[in-house]
Amino acid sequence: MSYSTQSIRNVALAGHPGAGKTTLFEALLQAGGAIQTAGSIERGSTVSDFDAIEKQRGHSIDSAIASIDHAAANGQIIHLNLIDTPGYPDFRGPALSAFGAVETVVIVVDADSGVEYGTRRMMEYAKGRNLCRALVINKIDHEAASVERVLADLRDTFGPECLPLNLPADGGKKVIDCLGNTTGDSDLGPVADWHQKIIDQIVEINESVMEHYLDVGEGGLSGDELHDAFEQCMREGHLVPVLFCSARNNVGVRKLLDIAEQWFPNPAEANPPPFERGADRQRFQAVPDQKAHVVADVFKIINDPFVGKLGIFRVYQGLVKKDTQLFIDDGKKPFKVGHLFKLKGKDHVEIDQALPGDIAAVAKVDELHFDAVLHDSHDEDQIRLAPLDFPKPMFGLAVDAASKGQEQKLATALHKLAEEDPCFVVEHEAETNETVIRGLSDLHLRINLERLKDRYGVEVKSRPPRIAYRETVSGKAEGHHRHKKQTGGAGQFGEVFLRIEPLPRGGGFEFVDEVKGGTIPGQFMPAVEKGVRQVLGSGAVAGYPIQDVRVIVYDGKHHPVDSKEVAFVAAGKKAFLDAIGKARPQVLEPIVELEVNAPEQHMGDVSGGLASKRARISGTDSVRGNEIVVKAQVPLSELEGYAAELKSVTAGRGRYSLDFSHYEPVPANVQQKLVEAYKPRQDED
Repeated sequence: MSYSTQSIRNVALAGHPGAGKTTLFEALLQAGGAIQTAGSIERGSTVSDFDAIEKQRGHSIDSAIASIDHAAANGQIIHLNLIDTPGYPDFRGPALSAFGAVETVVIVVDADSGVEYGTRRMMEYAKGRNLCRALVINKIDHEAASVERVLADLRDTFGPECLPLNLPADGGKKVIDCLGNTTGDSDLGPVADWHQKIIDQIVEINESVMEHYLDVGEGGLSGDELHDAFEQCMREGHLVPVLFCSARNNVGVRKLLDIAEQWFPNPAEANPPPFERGADRQRFQAVPDQKAHVVADVFKIINDPFVGKLGIFRVYQGLVKKDTQLFIDDGKKPFKVGHLFKLKGKDHVEIDQALPGDIAAVAKVDELHFDAVLHDSHDEDQIRLAPLDFPKPMFGLAVDAASKGQEQKLATALHKLAEEDPCFVVEHEAETNETVIRGLSDLHLRINLERLKDRYGVEVKSRPPRIAYRETVSGKAEGHHRHKKQTGGAGQFGEVFLRIEPLPRGGGFEFVDEVKGGTIPGQFMPAVEKGVRQVLGSGAVAGYPIQDVRVIVYDGKHHPVDSKEVAFVAAGKKAFLDAIGKARPQVLEPIVELEVNAPEQHMGDVSGGLASKRARISGTDSVRGNEIVVKAQVPLSELEGYAAELKSVTAGRGRYSLDFSHYEPVPANVQQKLVEAYKPRQDED
């Protein structure tokens, strides 16, 4: 192993679709000597977009990893783990998963388009995860590029801490360093002016460095002083470096690689990962020390048809070697690391060990799953990396195998797809006996159906999206049921009194035992809860899962002979249903944050169309090139077919993106329709 933990840099490329992340990924690999020639999206020859569907569509739908070993100016070998992530919000699961493995997120911005929806969202996600951030303005040599405007927009949107480390010159044909250089002119003015801004920003983070700087000037600062202050600035969000390049024409790519090697934090410098331990979720500090017990986190699963299941993990402490025995989560039986890999797109390169801070993969361990913690000692039981904040999958399709006899094959294939994407969920709805897949958009689901066919040879029949409505209660009420059944021999008896009350939106479910005097023996309380949870899953008024409710069991009766678990399951279920009927039940609908980009002349059509969908428009902004951005909150149920509608009213130039916002009660007329549609299904049962 020719590099150390201090020589590792873990960087994810993120941003809006079309900003040039994959092209930049290729250019960096070439500049670092990892590949001889940069691949092309048009030719389908890139390292990262190796999936057949990605080649066909011409954009990333999954994250991809490759590494660069490069000798820095001081002779030190820098090992850069680079992750290319999808830009489309439909595939945000793989993009955000990568954030759990890196210290720095580089958000790529199109010099033509400037700040877009994906730019803002990825900056928010990275900041929320306490990661270091950098911005790369790509395509600076395009005729339509406006680097001065884009830089100004970035600083207006994300703050004055966004400062360039290099500057475009000669119309974007080259870049000039402004961190270590004070001479020359750029497309953004004198280099000296920007040099002074960046130095002032760096030194003010640390009081002792600032005092030294004021006493002796910049020339008196040591390289270590400047590096430590720079690293502190990135770690605390006091500085978001801005870099300029043209990945396609290899302008500024080498400079970007040099800056990543010299200035981006290594695993020992960045903010500590948010590990938690135990039921009380106490903070656990992972230490990037080879001699410590192993702690690693699986941030990506690939079900490779040739290699089997591949678990890709980030080592946070300890040294993972071939033949190491590792435990998964709180499991008692370890697995042996038979083979250890580094990834280069679709290729796997076998290695002997993975250092703290490094990214590696292990194959053919079926028990691995996304977010699993790997460790080599039971002292590390009950450790978890704090969960990432993934978008909620709201779009649904009911699916069946197109051919009889393929039901089990379909179930297995869906399970494998769900393992790979935390935003793709497979549910079995007992009430309708349907298999429902849920994702972030119709496109997200359709891509996974293509994968089912191409990768696993399974074709499905699908039905229109089933909206993820939920049920709740708006008032307090009491419920009671006595279950009594006599069949000649031993009977069944159980009686339950309970009350229910609403929880705040997002409160989930609480089950409280307030029974006194043993009127319901303790061994039967799990049965009561089981009956209540049966209703939670299948719904009470419209057939949708129930949420945001507290159930308090306070009394009951039992029989010393006839009381059985099945009796209290039935009594709990019926008592809960009784209470719901009295507690003003409500159907909740998912509300999404919608952002529409369209030409300004279509503003009236866009706003009018949204108004007809019960949308609440929260703002309208003018952006580049006579384009407007309309932001609104809209019920998800109103957006079926919206892509075609927007295309029609904007002559194909409109686009939109959405994120889940919250649940709120549906209008009375909508609830009535949903309740009436549920009654025939109940009658059939």
